[in-house]
Amino acid sequence: MKIHTMIAEDEQLAREELIYLLEKEQDVNLLPSAQTGEQLVDLYIEHEPDVIFLDVHMPGMHGVDAAKKIIELAYIKAPLFVFTTAYDDYAVEAFEMEAVDYMLKPYDTERFQTAMNRVRKRMQQLENKVSQQVTSQSMPQATKLLIDDNDRTVVLSPDAIYYAVPFKRMLEIHTEDKVFHSKLTLQELEKKLQGHAFFRTHRSYLVNLNHVQEITPWFNGTSNVTLKDKKQTTIPVSRAARKHLFDLFEN
Repeated sequence: MKIHTMIAEDEQLAREELIYLLEKEQDVNLLPSAQTGEQLVDLYIEHEPDVIFLDVHMPGMHGVDAAKKIIELAYIKAPLFVFTTAYDDYAVEAFEMEAVDYMLKPYDTERFQTAMNRVRKRMQQLENKVSQQVTSQSMPQATKLLIDDNDRTVVLSPDAIYYAVPFKRMLEIHTEDKVFHSKLTLQELEKKLQGHAFFRTHRSYLVNLNHVQEITPWFNGTSNVTLKDKKQTTIPVSRAARKHLFDLFEN
């Protein structure tokens, strides 16, 4: 299992030192690095790393604040954080956020290996937990839903819904022949459909698994699903969601 890893560090020497250490780890896939908290949030959205080595002190957004923002954005699982700094003043705050580890600069090779071992252990624990949840997930028969559509309310069967996606401050709910425009958020619709065959393939897409025709690889560990509708709609599957999607079908 590859550990998709990102570095957030504004100091060039410290960043290069971490890159050197991480590149020697055979199970690490090193993603682009960030030099500010704001840049880290943008890169997280694009690449969805498993682990972030995050400097506490960076220009602009504070490292801990960037971590909190990323946790808010995460929709399946948040990345693991290893906080790095030249000072030990922030250790308590870091561990309050359940950080995997806290490394002081300059980095010690043995200490770095300890951090990586903790990362691997935590990733395995999280993987086991998600697998248990997927295995126990049930998909009962559909019942009717009340969904607002502009100024009216419609009655929909969950099975009639192919997918939902936010668009221009509304939620588009796609069926075979119609698109309904709801004031619901994607999270609210997902809660209404809890227990039915729906899955967040991507932070912006909720898909009815009963209408998936095929899954095809895309790039950088991501995939696409093609639906059975007339348009053969293609929906993105994030790297974080891909394995859980396969687990759902297999179980």
